[in-house]
Amino acid sequence: QIDPKDYTFSGLKDETVGRLPGKVAGQQFVIQDCENCNIYIFDHSATITIDDCVNCKIFLGPIKGSVFFRDCKDCKCIVACQQFRSRDCRKLEVFLCCATQPIIESSTGMKFGCFQYYYPELALQFKDAGLSIFNNTWSNIHDFTPVSGENNWGLLPENAVVQDYVPLPSSEELKAVRISTDATRSIIPVTRGRRQKSSDESCLAVFFAGDYTTANARKLIDEMTGKGFELVQTKEVSMKAEDAHRVFKQCASEFIPLLEKGPVVALEFNGDGAVEGCRSTINDVFSGTKVFVSESKASASQDVDNFYNFADMQMGM
Repeated sequence: QIDPKDYTFSGLKDETVGRLPGKVAGQQFVIQDCENCNIYIFDHSATITIDDCVNCKIFLGPIKGSVFFRDCKDCKCIVACQQFRSRDCRKLEVFLCCATQPIIESSTGMKFGCFQYYYPELALQFKDAGLSIFNNTWSNIHDFTPVSGENNWGLLPENAVVQDYVPLPSSEELKAVRISTDATRSIIPVTRGRRQKSSDESCLAVFFAGDYTTANARKLIDEMTGKGFELVQTKEVSMKAEDAHRVFKQCASEFIPLLEKGPVVALEFNGDGAVEGCRSTINDVFSGTKVFVSESKASASQDVDNFYNFADMQMGM
């Protein structure tokens, strides 16, 4: 028999509390009326509602459905979810991974950054919650109640350090979780999202489904960012033959047979020389793997637009 008390933090003040991996196991969770607390959910859950919390620091592991912040203020959070919503909130700072467009309503002073966090159980928790580490629209915020001449939300500074916002847990029980907040170890690839691009040259790389798709995509990200290129956005999505014609144009027939194996993972890199850098890295590192890469700087921006327009329609964005 499930006891709701095991899945609720309510009326706490000046406390550090949390749940270890395996303790929530896909249930829904409620956090309400907490003040000056550090709260950590190191597990996957169905949905989480957070009501009337003030000055709390919150980490939420992967949420299969929605996370809903209501009437909260001055909170700093790290959140991974399918849907993000806030209503009547003030000054939330959120490092976010969200599979769909995040929505704010009657909320002001909202700031967003890209989720960055690691502990050994996190990858499996993402799987259990049905979330892809490559589907993250953290910076594509929809404001339901915009006020003319004012901006209710913005992006966190690019060099924002997660630990300065949500510190590592201090309680003995929670210290057992082996956390890294180093951006290069983050389970979610850290993307620029909607930030201003540094160059007018981007490159699209698409990996096809197979046993090593995730590992290959991560390896390319490490190689490219190591060379100073920036990862703008990532996407994991299923494609059909007609989508391949739209995106891959004349090379489509080469890739269509690969689409039946499962979803593709697409990466957009930005920086002067991105196409050349990406093509040579793929030749050097992935010689035996079929990868779609933009051919030239001229065609690359069209490749990126074609792919992401298709993907956004797929995901109903």
